[in-house]
Order: sequence, then C-alpha cells, then structure tokens
Amino acid sequence: MTRQTDPDAEPDTPAPEAGTLPSGRIARTARVGGLVAGQSLRWAGVRTANRVRSPDRAAAANARRTAATVDEIVEQLGRMRGAAMKVGQMLSMVEFDELDEDERERLQARLAGLRDDVAPVSFGKLEKLITTELGGPLTRFFDEFDEQAFAAASIGQVHRAVTNDGDDVVVKVQYPGVAEAVETDLRNATLLLPLVKRLAPGVDGRSLMAELRDRIGEELDYELEAQNQRRIERLLRGHPFMRVPGVWTELSTRRVLVSEYLEGERFEAVRGAGESIRDRYAEIVFRFFFGVLYRDRIALGDPHPGNYLRLPDGSVGFLDFGLLRTVDERHLASERAIARAVRDKDAPALKRALVAAGYLPADRADAVDDEFALRLMRGSTRWYAVPGDHRFSPTDRRQRERAHRRDREAPSEAQRAAAKAQVNQFTIPAESVLIRRMHGVVAAVLDALRAGADWGAIASEYLHSEPPASPLGEAEATWLQTVARR
Repeated sequence: MTRQTDPDAEPDTPAPEAGTLPSGRIARTARVGGLVAGQSLRWAGVRTANRVRSPDRAAAANARRTAATVDEIVEQLGRMRGAAMKVGQMLSMVEFDELDEDERERLQARLAGLRDDVAPVSFGKLEKLITTELGGPLTRFFDEFDEQAFAAASIGQVHRAVTNDGDDVVVKVQYPGVAEAVETDLRNATLLLPLVKRLAPGVDGRSLMAELRDRIGEELDYELEAQNQRRIERLLRGHPFMRVPGVWTELSTRRVLVSEYLEGERFEAVRGAGESIRDRYAEIVFRFFFGVLYRDRIALGDPHPGNYLRLPDGSVGFLDFGLLRTVDERHLASERAIARAVRDKDAPALKRALVAAGYLPADRADAVDDEFALRLMRGSTRWYAVPGDHRFSPTDRRQRERAHRRDREAPSEAQRAAAKAQVNQFTIPAESVLIRRMHGVVAAVLDALRAGADWGAIASEYLHSEPPASPLGEAEATWLQTVARR
C-alpha cells in the first residue's frame, strides 16, 4: 500500500497529542496573540538597545531577533492543524530582511519544510461524520474500509477503501471541528501583519493575508476540490505521461472526497533511482505544473512531492487539488513578459512587466534602478527563464543563493542600505502568491532529485509557445494536436 502524501510523515507512530484539535477560538487566538505580543516586546527591547550600539552590532542584533522570530513562528504554527500551518508554508515565499546568507537558507528551509502532515485522528471520531455526510452506514457504500489512516494533513486524513462495485478508492475525510478552527485561524492571520511587516517591509501583508483567506477558505469545501480535480482530470485525459485520478461524485460531499486509488512509488523511492529515471520524473513534474499554469491558467498551490507518484508505466500521477486559483490571462501575460525580459536581459522591459504584474507598485518604481531589478530577478528566475542545460545539485543551489545575495548586497554599509531600500519596494501581488509558491517548490523538488535538463527551453514551450525541447515535449505536442481535433 502506497501513501499518497508527504513521504516524511509517519502516521503509524502518532504523537502524544494525536487526535486533539484545539478548535476553541480563545485557545487558538491565544497562541497567535501570545506569539505576536511576545515578539513585539522583544523587538522593542532590541530597538532600545540599538540606540547605543554601533551600526554593525545593531545589524547583528536585528539579524538574531529576525531569526528567533521566524523560528518561533514555525514552532507555534507547526503545532496547529487548520489554516495556521498553511500560513507558515506561505511565509516561506517571503524574503526576510537583515539576515546573513546562512541564516536565510536555514530559516527558508524550515518554513519550506513546514508540511501539513500531522498525526491522524482516531477512526472513532470520524466514522460518525462519514455516515452523516453519506447518509448511511459505511457498509451501504463500501465492501471494505481501512480504519487505519495512511495519510494525515492539516484539515483532513485519508483512508483506503473498496466500493460495493469493487473499485479501489481513497476516502479523504475532514476532521470534525476543523472548519471552526480554520475560521478562527483566518481571522487571527491579521494579527501576524506587524511581524510580517517587520520581517519583510516591502511585502503587502494585508493583500497576502487576504489571498490566504480566500484560498484556504475554499480548501475546506471538498465538493469544490472534487470539481477542481474533475476539471484537471478532463484537461489531461489521455495524456501520454500524466495521470489525475477520477472522482466518485456520488460518494463525495462537502467534507468527504472519494477518488480513484493510484498505486505507485513515492518521492523518496524515486530519489534513490538512477539518473535517467529521476530526470524523466522531474521533467514530467515540471511540465505538469508549468503546463497547467501557463496553458490552462490554473495555479496549483500545493505542489509538494507527497502529491505525486511514479506509476508502474513510468507516468506520474498527481493528487490533491484543494488549493488552486484560476489566473487571469492578462496577469499571465505579465508573468510571461517578466520571464522573456529576464531571458533577453532587457532591464527596461523587465521593469515595465514587474509594474504591470504588481510586483513593483507604480508609485515605487522610480526608487528602483532598472539594472538592479534585472540582477535581482535573474537571481530568482534564471533557472526556468533562461535556456541552457542545467543539472540541479546541493552545491549548485548554494552557488545560486550566493550569487543572488551578491546581487542584492554590496560590500559597503551605504551600498547595503541602498540595496535594501530598493528591495523593500517590491511586494507579492495576490494573483502571484500561488504562482511563486509553485515555482519555489518545483525548484526545490528538482534540486532534491538532482535533476538535469534544459529547463529554460522546456519552460519556453509554455511561456512563449516555442517548439518542443525534448522527446516528452514532442509526445505532449502530438497529444495536444489530437485533443484539438476532437
């Protein structure tokens, strides 16, 4: 039996607090409020002490306090089911100010690794919910139902089952009381705004939190997720190397989702495979997320490796469609323009595209030098925006990070201050929250797989409608022609 979720989770060894869900508004608010209040006092203490410190000592104190703040955010949000963990995951996209390179890497890794896998709730607490949602006992709908969950996440968990028609399925069940907990978390998310603003002054925290509220609120509705899954399954039906499981609509409700069971190898097994297998798998993952976004205008917000499997025929199955956004074509045009300008090293065009996409508010644009913006964006997007064979590796990632930091930080104090002032003009538009998350997680997956390809040329198929760059691209192009003739 293959788990279809984050491979790092171990539901067979539940934590001491397994089965508990702090859904009370006061309890959940107290955790977030206590975090914010405590950190605010500590920051006030740092500011007071910095008045008598040298600039270098003050900068070091700010860096230590920033690191401690992010550590506590991860620690507190990681203990809570519901939206709290999602907020922590989304913060992994934020560039935190005043940190040296090693601290940035460490804290970004902690945030990026904040998965929503938790210890499962006992089946006894879920059975009543399932029977209420389906309108009858389990035996009316299933010949077999495994009471032991094989996957658990922030708002629900997954069980194996066999329908009365003999079909192998997975049953995703929402935790009792989690909707109320999420509602409280979404209100409490605004309490984090002062910390977000302190850690990343240029980010529009209110816009970011509003996007989180909209997307996570939708994720609670499994009927909506079922629609999303059916939509993408239809778009990819008959695809030569991608698979999306079908949905049992008649057995799915707002809090129960039943879909086809896919048997396959999970991520850790693929990581240990030979180079050719890893490269093919990685290219399929890359093509799936870039194709669904830039061809079908769907930004998928949960692309972590627990949500796809290598199937026996070498194709890849993709799972979990609760967190997504349909992206306006005009915004995608701006994203494409950013990638093209980075590729062409066209600094003026890049700046215009950044303004059009909302990354650089028009009233701040004059404060950013064109060439500085180009260096900054090449550091973060070159891997997919610029063609050229490239194999990911841990050494390569560190080199990319150092190059990115060198572009952002000049040696003298005055130059560092000037660079910081320019970086702080940028923000993350709501339309791009899931896009940026997708890009970042896919890059991390390719890095973990040590995958090699001409990623820029492959991306250009989707970004700029250029010809296929590999045999997989040719196979997909042939399939797309077949679909167009239907």
